[in-house]
Amino acid sequence: MKLPAGWYPRDIKGIDGYLGESLAERTGSARAVAAPHAGWFFSAKIAAKALAALDVDAETVVIAGGHLPAGYPVLFAEEDAVSTPLGDMPIDGETRALVKREFDRAGIKYAEDAYADNTVEALLPAARRFFPRASLLWLRLGADIRAAEAGALIARAAASLNRRAVLIGSTDLTHYGPDYGFCPKGLGEQAVEWVKTVNDRRFIEAVVSGDARAVIERANNEHSACSAGAVLCALSFSRQLAAASDGTKPAAKLLAYNTSADALKDSFYGGGSFVGYAALEMC
Repeated sequence: MKLPAGWYPRDIKGIDGYLGESLAERTGSARAVAAPHAGWFFSAKIAAKALAALDVDAETVVIAGGHLPAGYPVLFAEEDAVSTPLGDMPIDGETRALVKREFDRAGIKYAEDAYADNTVEALLPAARRFFPRASLLWLRLGADIRAAEAGALIARAAASLNRRAVLIGSTDLTHYGPDYGFCPKGLGEQAVEWVKTVNDRRFIEAVVSGDARAVIERANNEHSACSAGAVLCALSFSRQLAAASDGTKPAAKLLAYNTSADALKDSFYGGGSFVGYAALEMC
Protein backbone atom coordinates (compact mmCIF):
# COMPACT_ATOMS: atom_id res chain seq x y z
CA MET A 1 0.00 0.00 0.00
CA LYS A 2 1.64 3.20 -1.18
CA LEU A 3 -1.23 5.70 -1.04
CA PRO A 4 -1.54 7.62 2.23
CA ALA A 5 -4.32 6.95 4.71
CA GLY A 6 -7.60 8.51 3.67
CA TRP A 7 -7.79 7.12 0.17
CA TYR A 8 -9.65 4.01 1.29
CA PRO A 9 -10.59 2.30 4.59
CA ARG A 10 -7.99 0.11 6.26
CA ASP A 11 -10.34 -2.49 7.80
CA ILE A 12 -13.21 -4.69 6.66
CA LYS A 13 -15.85 -2.75 8.58
CA GLY A 14 -14.94 0.46 6.80
CA ILE A 15 -14.67 -1.29 3.44
CA ASP A 16 -18.08 -2.91 3.80
CA GLY A 17 -19.56 0.43 4.78
CA TYR A 18 -18.95 1.49 1.17
CA LEU A 19 -19.36 -1.82 -0.65
CA GLY A 20 -21.92 -3.71 1.39
CA GLU A 21 -25.04 -2.87 -0.61
CA SER A 22 -23.45 -3.85 -3.92
CA LEU A 23 -21.90 -6.99 -2.40
CA ALA A 24 -25.31 -8.14 -1.20
CA GLU A 25 -26.91 -7.57 -4.60
CA ARG A 26 -24.23 -8.97 -6.92
CA THR A 27 -25.35 -11.35 -9.63
CA GLY A 28 -22.91 -10.27 -12.30
CA SER A 29 -21.65 -12.05 -15.40
CA ALA A 30 -19.88 -9.23 -17.27
CA ARG A 31 -16.43 -9.74 -18.72
CA ALA A 32 -15.25 -6.16 -18.15
CA VAL A 33 -16.25 -2.86 -16.61
CA ALA A 34 -15.02 0.70 -16.22
CA ALA A 35 -14.80 2.05 -12.67
CA PRO A 36 -13.49 5.22 -10.99
CA HIS A 37 -10.39 5.37 -8.81
CA ALA A 38 -10.79 8.45 -6.62
CA GLY A 39 -10.77 8.53 -2.83
CA TRP A 40 -13.47 6.23 -1.56
CA PHE A 41 -15.59 8.98 -0.01
CA PHE A 42 -16.19 10.27 -3.51
CA SER A 43 -16.29 7.24 -5.77
CA ALA A 44 -16.35 3.88 -3.95
CA LYS A 45 -20.09 3.32 -4.24
CA ILE A 46 -19.92 4.02 -7.98
CA ALA A 47 -16.98 1.63 -8.34
CA ALA A 48 -18.87 -1.01 -6.34
CA LYS A 49 -21.71 -0.92 -8.88
CA ALA A 50 -19.17 -1.78 -11.56
CA LEU A 51 -17.48 -4.60 -9.67
CA ALA A 52 -20.86 -6.12 -8.75
CA ALA A 53 -21.58 -6.52 -12.49
CA LEU A 54 -18.51 -8.70 -13.07
CA ASP A 55 -18.52 -12.50 -13.38
CA VAL A 56 -18.81 -13.69 -9.78
CA ASP A 57 -16.69 -16.78 -10.51
CA ALA A 58 -13.67 -14.90 -11.87
CA GLU A 59 -10.30 -16.51 -11.11
CA THR A 60 -8.13 -13.59 -12.23
CA VAL A 61 -9.00 -9.93 -11.88
CA VAL A 62 -7.14 -7.66 -14.28
CA ILE A 63 -7.03 -4.04 -13.17
CA ALA A 64 -5.97 -1.78 -16.02
CA GLY A 65 -5.03 1.67 -14.78
CA GLY A 66 -3.73 4.70 -16.58
CA HIS A 67 -2.47 8.23 -15.86
CA LEU A 68 -0.02 7.66 -18.73
CA PRO A 69 0.33 9.63 -21.98
CA ALA A 70 -0.05 8.18 -25.46
CA GLY A 71 2.93 6.11 -26.53
CA TYR A 72 4.07 5.28 -23.00
CA PRO A 73 5.07 1.65 -22.31
CA VAL A 74 2.54 -0.54 -20.53
CA LEU A 75 3.52 -0.77 -16.85
CA PHE A 76 3.22 -4.08 -14.96
CA ALA A 77 3.44 -4.72 -11.23
CA GLU A 78 6.28 -7.21 -10.99
CA GLU A 79 5.63 -8.39 -7.42
CA ASP A 80 4.33 -11.87 -6.58
CA ALA A 81 1.55 -10.33 -4.46
CA VAL A 82 0.26 -6.92 -3.44
CA SER A 83 -0.91 -5.84 0.00
CA THR A 84 -4.48 -4.81 0.74
CA PRO A 85 -6.29 -4.13 4.03
CA LEU A 86 -7.88 -7.57 3.61
CA GLY A 87 -4.60 -9.41 3.16
CA ASP A 88 -2.24 -9.98 0.29
CA MET A 89 -3.69 -10.51 -3.19
CA PRO A 90 -1.50 -12.84 -5.29
CA ILE A 91 -0.37 -11.81 -8.75
CA ASP A 92 -1.19 -14.23 -11.56
CA GLY A 93 2.38 -14.58 -12.72
CA GLU A 94 1.63 -17.17 -15.39
CA THR A 95 -0.88 -14.92 -17.14
CA ARG A 96 1.42 -11.92 -16.77
CA ALA A 97 4.28 -13.82 -18.43
CA LEU A 98 2.10 -14.92 -21.32
CA VAL A 99 0.68 -11.40 -21.81
CA LYS A 100 4.25 -10.09 -22.02
CA ARG A 101 5.08 -12.67 -24.69
CA GLU A 102 2.00 -11.60 -26.64
CA PHE A 103 3.09 -7.97 -26.29
CA ASP A 104 6.59 -8.85 -27.50
CA ARG A 105 5.15 -10.42 -30.65
CA ALA A 106 2.92 -7.39 -31.24
CA GLY A 107 5.68 -4.86 -30.60
CA ILE A 108 3.97 -3.37 -27.53
CA LYS A 109 6.60 -2.06 -25.13
CA TYR A 110 6.31 -2.58 -21.39
CA ALA A 111 8.20 -1.88 -18.17
CA GLU A 112 7.91 -2.25 -14.41
CA ASP A 113 5.38 -0.13 -12.54
CA ALA A 114 7.43 1.21 -9.66
CA TYR A 115 5.37 4.32 -8.91
CA ALA A 116 2.71 5.24 -6.37
CA ASP A 117 -0.48 5.68 -8.39
CA ASN A 118 -4.14 5.52 -7.46
CA THR A 119 -5.55 4.13 -10.72
CA VAL A 120 -4.95 0.55 -9.60
CA GLU A 121 -4.29 0.78 -5.87
CA ALA A 122 -7.54 2.58 -5.01
CA LEU A 123 -9.48 -0.37 -6.47
CA LEU A 124 -7.48 -3.15 -4.79
CA PRO A 125 -9.47 -3.37 -1.53
CA ALA A 126 -12.72 -3.59 -3.50
CA ALA A 127 -11.31 -6.23 -5.86
CA ARG A 128 -10.08 -8.27 -2.89
CA ARG A 129 -13.46 -7.99 -1.15
CA PHE A 130 -15.52 -8.93 -4.21
CA PHE A 131 -13.10 -11.68 -5.33
CA PRO A 132 -11.41 -13.03 -2.18
CA ARG A 133 -10.04 -16.15 -3.92
CA ALA A 134 -8.95 -14.52 -7.18
CA SER A 135 -5.47 -13.54 -8.30
CA LEU A 136 -4.55 -10.17 -9.79
CA LEU A 137 -2.96 -8.82 -12.93
CA TRP A 138 -1.91 -5.17 -12.45
CA LEU A 139 -1.01 -3.00 -15.41
CA ARG A 140 -1.33 0.60 -16.59
CA LEU A 141 -1.73 1.81 -20.17
CA GLY A 142 -1.27 5.02 -22.08
CA ALA A 143 -4.19 6.92 -23.58
CA ASP A 144 -3.78 5.76 -27.16
CA ILE A 145 -5.43 3.41 -29.62
CA ARG A 146 -2.94 0.59 -28.99
CA ALA A 147 -4.68 0.01 -25.65
CA ALA A 148 -7.38 -1.76 -27.68
CA GLU A 149 -4.81 -4.18 -29.08
CA ALA A 150 -3.48 -4.74 -25.57
CA GLY A 151 -6.95 -5.61 -24.29
CA ALA A 152 -7.48 -8.23 -26.98
CA LEU A 153 -4.08 -9.78 -26.29
CA ILE A 154 -4.76 -9.97 -22.54
CA ALA A 155 -8.05 -11.74 -23.24
CA ARG A 156 -6.34 -14.15 -25.63
CA ALA A 157 -3.63 -14.96 -23.09
CA ALA A 158 -6.12 -15.59 -20.29
CA ALA A 159 -8.27 -17.79 -22.52
CA SER A 160 -5.30 -19.86 -23.68
CA LEU A 161 -4.56 -20.64 -20.01
CA ASN A 162 -8.24 -21.40 -19.34
CA ARG A 163 -8.36 -18.54 -16.86
CA ARG A 164 -11.79 -17.21 -16.02
CA ALA A 165 -10.69 -13.58 -16.13
CA VAL A 166 -12.41 -10.21 -15.80
CA LEU A 167 -11.00 -6.77 -16.45
CA ILE A 168 -11.59 -3.45 -14.68
CA GLY A 169 -10.71 -0.39 -16.76
CA SER A 170 -9.94 2.33 -14.22
CA THR A 171 -10.69 5.96 -15.03
CA ASP A 172 -12.20 9.11 -13.59
CA LEU A 173 -13.97 11.48 -15.96
CA THR A 174 -13.81 15.26 -16.38
CA HIS A 175 -11.51 17.03 -13.92
CA TYR A 176 -13.03 20.51 -13.78
CA GLY A 177 -12.12 23.74 -12.03
CA PRO A 178 -9.16 25.87 -10.96
CA ASP A 179 -7.32 22.93 -9.40
CA TYR A 180 -7.13 21.30 -12.84
CA GLY A 181 -6.77 24.39 -15.03
CA PHE A 182 -9.95 23.52 -16.93
CA CYS A 183 -12.87 25.96 -16.63
CA PRO A 184 -14.43 26.42 -20.11
CA LYS A 185 -17.90 27.07 -18.67
CA GLY A 186 -16.94 29.22 -15.73
CA LEU A 187 -17.68 28.10 -12.20
CA GLY A 188 -20.71 27.14 -10.18
CA GLU A 189 -23.85 25.18 -10.92
CA GLN A 190 -23.71 25.79 -14.67
CA ALA A 191 -20.25 24.21 -14.80
CA VAL A 192 -21.40 21.11 -12.92
CA GLU A 193 -24.41 20.80 -15.20
CA TRP A 194 -22.25 21.12 -18.34
CA VAL A 195 -19.85 18.42 -17.16
CA LYS A 196 -22.76 16.06 -16.41
CA THR A 197 -24.87 16.66 -19.49
CA VAL A 198 -22.26 17.46 -22.14
CA ASN A 199 -18.62 16.65 -21.46
CA ASP A 200 -18.92 13.45 -19.46
CA ARG A 201 -21.96 12.38 -21.44
CA ARG A 202 -20.04 12.59 -24.72
CA PHE A 203 -17.31 10.31 -23.36
CA ILE A 204 -19.84 7.85 -21.95
CA GLU A 205 -21.68 7.80 -25.29
CA ALA A 206 -18.42 6.97 -27.07
CA VAL A 207 -17.86 4.01 -24.73
CA VAL A 208 -21.44 2.76 -25.08
CA SER A 209 -21.19 2.97 -28.87
CA GLY A 210 -17.91 1.05 -28.82
CA ASP A 211 -16.18 3.67 -30.96
CA ALA A 212 -12.54 3.20 -29.99
CA ARG A 213 -11.21 6.31 -31.71
CA ALA A 214 -13.95 8.47 -30.22
CA VAL A 215 -13.10 7.16 -26.75
CA ILE A 216 -9.48 8.26 -27.12
CA GLU A 217 -10.13 11.48 -29.01
CA ARG A 218 -12.87 12.75 -26.70
CA ALA A 219 -10.82 11.98 -23.63
CA ASN A 220 -7.70 13.64 -24.96
CA ASN A 221 -9.29 16.58 -26.78
CA GLU A 222 -12.17 17.30 -24.40
CA HIS A 223 -10.41 16.43 -21.12
CA SER A 224 -13.24 14.04 -20.28
CA ALA A 225 -11.27 11.05 -18.91
CA CYS A 226 -7.88 10.75 -17.23
CA SER A 227 -7.19 7.12 -18.25
CA ALA A 228 -9.00 6.45 -21.51
CA GLY A 229 -6.55 3.72 -22.50
CA ALA A 230 -7.78 1.62 -19.57
CA VAL A 231 -11.39 1.93 -20.76
CA LEU A 232 -10.42 1.05 -24.31
CA CYS A 233 -8.54 -1.96 -22.99
CA ALA A 234 -11.70 -3.11 -21.15
CA LEU A 235 -13.84 -2.73 -24.26
CA SER A 236 -11.44 -4.72 -26.39
CA PHE A 237 -10.94 -7.40 -23.73
CA SER A 238 -14.69 -7.95 -23.57
CA ARG A 239 -15.04 -8.04 -27.35
CA GLN A 240 -12.25 -10.58 -27.74
CA LEU A 241 -13.76 -12.95 -25.18
CA ALA A 242 -17.23 -12.58 -26.70
CA ALA A 243 -15.99 -13.22 -30.22
CA ALA A 244 -14.14 -16.33 -29.08
CA SER A 245 -17.12 -17.75 -27.18
CA ASP A 246 -20.30 -16.88 -29.05
CA GLY A 247 -19.37 -14.45 -31.81
CA THR A 248 -21.38 -11.58 -30.36
CA LYS A 249 -20.30 -7.97 -30.19
CA PRO A 250 -20.87 -6.92 -26.57
CA ALA A 251 -22.57 -3.64 -25.77
CA ALA A 252 -21.64 -1.28 -22.97
CA LYS A 253 -24.10 0.37 -20.64
CA LEU A 254 -23.98 2.99 -17.92
CA LEU A 255 -24.66 1.59 -14.45
CA ALA A 256 -24.11 4.65 -12.25
CA TYR A 257 -22.81 8.20 -12.45
CA ASN A 258 -21.96 10.95 -9.98
CA THR A 259 -19.51 13.78 -9.37
CA SER A 260 -17.50 14.82 -6.36
CA ALA A 261 -19.71 17.92 -6.22
CA ASP A 262 -22.69 15.63 -5.63
CA ALA A 263 -20.80 13.67 -2.99
CA LEU A 264 -19.97 16.86 -1.09
CA LYS A 265 -23.55 18.16 -1.40
CA ASP A 266 -24.02 21.29 0.72
CA SER A 267 -20.33 21.49 1.54
CA PHE A 268 -19.41 21.92 -2.14
CA TYR A 269 -18.70 25.54 -2.90
CA GLY A 270 -19.82 26.70 -6.32
CA GLY A 271 -16.40 28.01 -7.24
CA GLY A 272 -14.62 24.79 -6.36
CA SER A 273 -13.14 22.00 -8.45
CA PHE A 274 -14.80 18.64 -8.98
CA VAL A 275 -14.50 15.35 -10.90
CA GLY A 276 -16.96 13.03 -12.67
CA TYR A 277 -17.27 9.30 -11.98
CA ALA A 278 -19.03 6.54 -13.90
CA ALA A 279 -19.55 2.77 -13.66
CA LEU A 280 -19.87 1.16 -17.08
CA GLU A 281 -20.52 -2.49 -17.86
CA MET A 282 -19.13 -4.17 -20.97
CA CYS A 283 -21.68 -6.97 -21.37
